[in-house]
Amino acid sequence: MSAPYRADQIGSFLRPAELLDARQVTPPDPARVRALEDRHIARVLARQQELGFDVFTDGELRRKNFMSDFTDAVEGFDFGDAVARMWQAGGTTAPAVSKVTGIVTTKLRQVARLTGHELPFLKQHSPGAIKMTLPSATQFPAIAFKRGVSDRVYPDHSALLWDIVAITRGEVQALVAEGVRYVQIDAPRYSYYMDPKWRDYIRTEMGLDPAAALEEAVRADNACLEGAARPGVTLAIHLCRGNNRSHWYAEGGYDPIAEKLFGTLSVDRFLLEYDDERSGTFEPLRFVPRGKTVVLGLVSSKHAEPESRPALIRRIQEAARYVPLEHLALSPQCGFASTMEGNLLTEEEQWAKLRLVVETAREVWR
Repeated sequence: MSAPYRADQIGSFLRPAELLDARQVTPPDPARVRALEDRHIARVLARQQELGFDVFTDGELRRKNFMSDFTDAVEGFDFGDAVARMWQAGGTTAPAVSKVTGIVTTKLRQVARLTGHELPFLKQHSPGAIKMTLPSATQFPAIAFKRGVSDRVYPDHSALLWDIVAITRGEVQALVAEGVRYVQIDAPRYSYYMDPKWRDYIRTEMGLDPAAALEEAVRADNACLEGAARPGVTLAIHLCRGNNRSHWYAEGGYDPIAEKLFGTLSVDRFLLEYDDERSGTFEPLRFVPRGKTVVLGLVSSKHAEPESRPALIRRIQEAARYVPLEHLALSPQCGFASTMEGNLLTEEEQWAKLRLVVETAREVWR
């Protein structure tokens, strides 16, 4: 049974300017960067406690992006190359080459714990249960496998995927063994199966059958969580449609994948993006098995405008037509800084959004 955590946060917070500036210094000063990270992580932990959260994240402040814990701990990525993607915002579409992941060019080799640079400080300073986030293994074959390059060491996307699964599973099991109470897998790549243009991309660019690829993706995420379930531990998956400097890349409701995803993923908790019309309706939630929790991402981390608390409550009540209210919770739709540059709002606007999450949750589930 999932722990309640009625007010939730996805994981990443905006980085302060002095930390971003310190990372741009050449040559780098690792001691100064580490000291700034420590100070600001202590600050965001205190702020979460002040707002009333029951589970705590370090804001991913030590990461370059939401998946850099993996790419920093695993050799085999070339960051001088990347796969172009289309990002959208405000009705405009633009191609962008993001080199935050890089291309797999050699056999992957783990050289460090994925969260070894994060967990010790959190264990010492967190005022409550710790939430750790990890990128889904499914993230990498879609954006780090390049034909003519990666296939020199991995014959296909599947071979790369299952090497990543083994590394991720080891990290999940280590986190739970060390007392982490909440492990969240961040899996934006499922949005490819919701959006017709990205389903075409899977077929034409990746050379895969979308139905078979979805089936394998679910198996892979379940394999990453294998052996981690136990009383008092929450295993969760977060689904979004892209989040980079307030831009997004996919749209579409959960309808095409709801029955497969909700019915077969071995998690306690689904964190779902529901902040605008791109997310579709609540109707696909009818496939969520009883006893599992749905965290409604109704508060946008992409823009500063505050949501209306009465409107949030109405939407929670609408979702309760499909999932009992006692199995719902509330959060932003995504992190505030999936990349370290962050979304286009201020820290105080970020904290105001999170305060709204806590206060709305208290009103609904008091």
